[in-house]
Amino acid sequence: MSQYDDIAARIRALCEGETDEVALMATVACELHHSDDRFDWTGFYRVVAPELLKIGPYQGGHGCLVIPFSRGVCGAAARTGEVQIVPDVEAFPGHIACSSSTRSEIVLPVFSAGGRLIGVLDIDSDRPDAFRQADADALAQILEDVFGKL
Repeated sequence: MSQYDDIAARIRALCEGETDEVALMATVACELHHSDDRFDWTGFYRVVAPELLKIGPYQGGHGCLVIPFSRGVCGAAARTGEVQIVPDVEAFPGHIACSSSTRSEIVLPVFSAGGRLIGVLDIDSDRPDAFRQADADALAQILEDVFGKL
């Protein structure tokens, strides 16, 4: 996936030397969102309390402000520490409809170097079945490169 190689190189260059999590999230969200027309909403939900996510930097329409670990695709990624690829959000039990245009979604947990869950990266698409394992693998590597040093 050379598309992701180019994105990863840009993100590496832009984030070099930065250690502020919010600044890094803002940069990653912006670069990813504008890199792929499948990406309708791209952003982060930050861990702000035990079992609680709050919206962080994002690109796209409004997102949900607060998501408990017990609800939705983002909550599932935070709760399990595993990537969630959802081909049809309507078929996902407990899906939180933050946007009526979302048809499919990929959510990846974001960890610091010490294994602390920082938050999740959430990418929504207005297309059904928009994401594959190759997307998950490439996005996970970008997140590791950026946040795995904190």
